[in-house]
Amino acid sequence: MFDFIKNKRWFFLGSTLVIILGFVFLVLLGPPLGIDFTGGTIMEVKFDQPASLEQLQAKLTDLGHPEAVIQEHLGENSFTIRLKTLAEGEQAKVTKALEGLGLSGTPSFDFVSNPVAREKAQGAAIAVVIASIGILLYISFAFRKLPSPFRYGVCAVIALVHDALVVIAFFALLGRYLNLEINLMFITGLLTVIGYSVNDTVVVFDRIRENLGKYSGQKFEAIINSSLIETLGRSLNTSLTTLIVLVAIFLFVGPAIRSFILALLIGIVSGTYSSIFIAAPLLVVWERGELGQFFRRLRPAAGH
Repeated sequence: MFDFIKNKRWFFLGSTLVIILGFVFLVLLGPPLGIDFTGGTIMEVKFDQPASLEQLQAKLTDLGHPEAVIQEHLGENSFTIRLKTLAEGEQAKVTKALEGLGLSGTPSFDFVSNPVAREKAQGAAIAVVIASIGILLYISFAFRKLPSPFRYGVCAVIALVHDALVVIAFFALLGRYLNLEINLMFITGLLTVIGYSVNDTVVVFDRIRENLGKYSGQKFEAIINSSLIETLGRSLNTSLTTLIVLVAIFLFVGPAIRSFILALLIGIVSGTYSSIFIAAPLLVVWERGELGQFFRRLRPAAGH
């Protein structure tokens, strides 16, 4: 029987290295922020003849706008295009290029200013914080009949923060190479990942709660390990079936929701990992008082 608890330091170390590496890239290269957070131009275009996302993307890339995010309005032969702020004269240049695809009328141009972008970034951060607090309170209440129920809530929140950081780290690592952006679709994906991560963690914690009642005479870490083994198959099967669908969507979907799908792909893998290898082992670390020992070791070193 595999001992998850005995090997917990390797799991913690692996996650820490991925997150640190991601933030090194984040500092060196800067976050791959999209128009939603930096400001830019939003175009609304309509065509007299059928036009495809691929045609529009190729045309805009030729014009020097590979960052363009295009969203199709199904059944209307019209599109919303998000670009970096267009310099003077570029609007006419883009319009003329799209006329070759059968542009109908004159496109409308709207601008997202930096203050509006900052408000969206702040709103996204507040949404994540509120979601985390709500989850902490909910799980603490749901496990109130167990000793120290607050620990379960804190460990679940640490796991979801871990997943959010892993997703951000991967976007920092791959953003420049895959032309990915941190935009509102990314934030939507991140919030979805948080929900998925918590759901997986609650499944594991529920089994721990059941086994604590059944095997009250056993050591806490032994019950945690048995619970992880019992839920491992279910967690992996659920994640695998979800990933198969997401991979299919990612391969055939347009760029408009690619950030959303990729955030889900990374987040579901990380969420499954964190529920088993991070959240539950953290309960053991807390139960044993190992967190306190760690900080007591740091204190003399800091004083020295």
